[in-house]
Amino acid sequence: MARGSVAIAGAGLTGRLLAWRLLRAGVPVHLFDARARSDRDHAAGVAAAMLAPYAELVVGDAALFALGEESLATWPRWLDELRTQTGRSVDFRHEGSLVVAHAPDYPGLDHYADLIRYRLPPDKRGEVRSLDAQGVAALEPEFAGRFARGLWLPQEGQLDNDELLGALEAAIVPDMARVGGEWHERCTVAAVDAHTVRTADGAVFEADRVIDCRGVGAGWPGVRGVRGEVLTVSCPAVALRRPVRLIHPRYMLYIVPRSGGRYIIGATELESADTGPATVRSLLELASALYSVHPAFGEAHVTRIATSLRPATDDHQPVWAQRDGVWHLNGLYRHGFLVAPAMVARAETALGAAEVSP
Repeated sequence: MARGSVAIAGAGLTGRLLAWRLLRAGVPVHLFDARARSDRDHAAGVAAAMLAPYAELVVGDAALFALGEESLATWPRWLDELRTQTGRSVDFRHEGSLVVAHAPDYPGLDHYADLIRYRLPPDKRGEVRSLDAQGVAALEPEFAGRFARGLWLPQEGQLDNDELLGALEAAIVPDMARVGGEWHERCTVAAVDAHTVRTADGAVFEADRVIDCRGVGAGWPGVRGVRGEVLTVSCPAVALRRPVRLIHPRYMLYIVPRSGGRYIIGATELESADTGPATVRSLLELASALYSVHPAFGEAHVTRIATSLRPATDDHQPVWAQRDGVWHLNGLYRHGFLVAPAMVARAETALGAAEVSP
């Protein structure tokens, strides 16, 4: 890979992953972060980090499915490299996900399964497995006697986004000291061009390559912000191993377990660029659906209520493209953790193949 300097605008998931990969290859990197490194009030910090190529076929297509499978194969290797480099482990589980429904919503569960199977390659359709009550209870004993039918997607997974972002920080900072570059915290980018990053305070930084990973803030044509709202609760009384999705006529709840009895709960997806706090309606819907999954969640402690804007394109396809000399990595939408390794790998290849202008 060419060793010319790279400036990356945006230190979310893709910005951090790409900075880490380039630094490992010996490329000096300047990473521009509008927030403090520890701040998690952004899309990557709010995400549930499900790795669900099968479930995402409900809104995705064959191209996204292929990116997801590639990334699922990449994550274990990259997480091993991070652990070796930093001594920090990231909770990664590859035990599938479970989809359930209450009896009145069985037609929705059937349609959900049929839609995924229809969009899958024929040789993958057997990985969508219908379950009876015994099968549901075998996967998640907490649901014994609660759900008579379900769907198991055994090839799906999840990771802990907070642990990942922290591990990337722990890897990037020492590599910058060794290879060259700087993490510019609380530094808002005002403009970028092929070799320059200009910040809101008037500073100008030059680099051989500039990559814009700012999501909605990058101004890529057709990228819009889609609002998401999530709860984090503490409920040690419930022990789930894998992500659970609840089919519902108006929304789909997801419950993603974390270590220590924590759960990430989400369902809302609003065509809105509002960055304000969560709405009462969304909180009521999330909490009532959560309680319907297991009554013990009624005593859960809410430890966080968060919102974020996910950058989405009209066709839901992620973007890796060049415009006016600036490379853009954008449009990962709700698929960020699912497709990020595959997209960053493409960026690595493109940047390595390009000659760096002095």
